[in-house]
Amino acid sequence: MRRTPLFLLAAVLAFGGSLTATATATAAPDARGGGDPERFATFNASLNRGAEGQLVSDLSTPDNQQARNVAETIQRVDPDVVLINEFDYAPAAVDLFRDNYLEVGQNGADPIEYPYAFIAPSNTGVPSGFDLNNNGQVSGGDDAFGFGLFPGQYGMVVYSKHPILAGQARTFQHFLWKDMPGALLPDDPATPEPADWYSPEEQAVFRLSSKSHWDLPIQVGSKVVHFLVSHPTPPTFDGAEDRNGTRNHDEIRFWADYVSGGPRASYIYDDNGRYGGLRPGTQFVIAGDQNADPHDGDSVDDAILQLLDHPLIGESDPTSEGGPEASLLQGGANATHEGDPAYDTADFADGAPGNLRVDYVLPSRQLRTVGSGIFWPTTTDPLYRLTGTFQFPTSDHRMVWIDIR
Repeated sequence: MRRTPLFLLAAVLAFGGSLTATATATAAPDARGGGDPERFATFNASLNRGAEGQLVSDLSTPDNQQARNVAETIQRVDPDVVLINEFDYAPAAVDLFRDNYLEVGQNGADPIEYPYAFIAPSNTGVPSGFDLNNNGQVSGGDDAFGFGLFPGQYGMVVYSKHPILAGQARTFQHFLWKDMPGALLPDDPATPEPADWYSPEEQAVFRLSSKSHWDLPIQVGSKVVHFLVSHPTPPTFDGAEDRNGTRNHDEIRFWADYVSGGPRASYIYDDNGRYGGLRPGTQFVIAGDQNADPHDGDSVDDAILQLLDHPLIGESDPTSEGGPEASLLQGGANATHEGDPAYDTADFADGAPGNLRVDYVLPSRQLRTVGSGIFWPTTTDPLYRLTGTFQFPTSDHRMVWIDIR
């Protein structure tokens, strides 16, 4: 099967050109039948690797067990469009995962075909040249534009049964945090000056996205749905300045402003220098590991409510049966949580922060959600082998999906 070269798509976008996806294959048939709703999904699949090139090596053969588990999870859920977070930026890996895993039936699941895909560079592991964590030296992942041990670690990729209008895609990898009006730039508590954790020189280059933000128009029949994907930084691994917590808040805020459009989004510019957000009436789906729970965890108060309470975003409340069971069995911090564990999407450390709702698929209000779910089987389900407990056979996150008309 011949497909549009993914590295070319990313390169054209990065250098300001335009390109229309020209993959010759047609979309794989939807296993749910013709005329059924479209399924949009997100999955932090933990396909990141500890060394550059390792993901390509692991996917070059069809026998990597974790990759097989990821593929089977996707095959079982059968989304039409899926974002995979924590997939290292390696264009060669996109086709390898497709050819060696997704298009090979895993443990009796039907193979799944995605003729279209999109990948682009990530800020993770890209050296900033500055001492961003203020530890007195410039080195390591903490001083990169997004935490990572090599460029592109913890990146992301989108697979689709429907054409991705790559020539109309927008990426926001280089948008500067300081250019967001009212940005929650972190403050050094040891000095009297406000918002001064990063020096003026650092603020002049510091990027908002810890990975990137992408607006990918998906052609679904006669309609276009904008798939808005990202993976904000975890609001932890910092100090009293809360530099990751405030960044997480503003990475989430970015989409709240973007879908609002008009004056609220007028400050936003993409990697090609085009300003503004979505036009009124645009259909969209926001997806990704937002690393923020509406009730529990360490995120800035109400960070995710910027999306959940947004007047242009419809309701999306996927649940599972495995989440409540895991919360009860694991105890610890879960016993003190305010949120309903049926909405949890990640199985984190029992002591802290416990299991949380951090992965979301959120449709625009004019799209009608007719179904949703979280792939978190109970311990008695045969598919529980795909989720399990720490050390996880697949990922500490669960796939989340919605069905829309």
